[in-house]
Amino acid sequence: MWAILVKGGLVMIPLALLSVLGLGVVIEKLINLRTQKVLQREIINCIESVKSPSDIPMAIKICERHDTPFANIVRAGLEESASSLPVVRQAMEDTGRREVKRLSKYLVVLETVAAASPLLGLLGTVFGMIKVFSVISIAGVGQAGLLSGGIAEALITTAYGLSIGIPALIAFNFFDSRVDNFVVKIETHAHLLLKNVAAMEKQTSTKVRDISDAT
Repeated sequence: MWAILVKGGLVMIPLALLSVLGLGVVIEKLINLRTQKVLQREIINCIESVKSPSDIPMAIKICERHDTPFANIVRAGLEESASSLPVVRQAMEDTGRREVKRLSKYLVVLETVAAASPLLGLLGTVFGMIKVFSVISIAGVGQAGLLSGGIAEALITTAYGLSIGIPALIAFNFFDSRVDNFVVKIETHAHLLLKNVAAMEKQTSTKVRDISDAT
């Protein structure tokens, strides 16, 4: 196997580096894009249980235990829950724009690997064919042994580039779709929190009005 890779020439070095980078990103995303890692059940329970202003401090403390995009977005809304509903929504949206980028962290590396690997393989093919035509110009077409080195380099780099690029492209599309799904779910839970905050706001307004009427 090593001998085959060596025949691929210098282009195999950046291809090998790209394969390591791609594998590293795939492993990182498999670990960090698990459902229980992104959408913590404890935070979801907090959102569902927030019914009155007295529930807010405990919910904020629970969110502070998790340094995740979901927890930070919810915490931003909870910290502004005493303000008007538009302020709460704006706080969550501002935090969301920053935090959601963490979910897609390193995906650009995987996308680069998917795009660059076949191109490097093609570059190796060009180098290999240059060697072939150089040999032909010197020794003619009858020297099959001399031609085999350039042909091998051309085929190996193409095959290796595609074998890296195709899985990387599949992995990128999979993880990119997964991030989009998580964003939708986070938005759904954020909307539920807004509804609970709105209900609290309405409840508080009703109590204030009742007190005013009583006096």
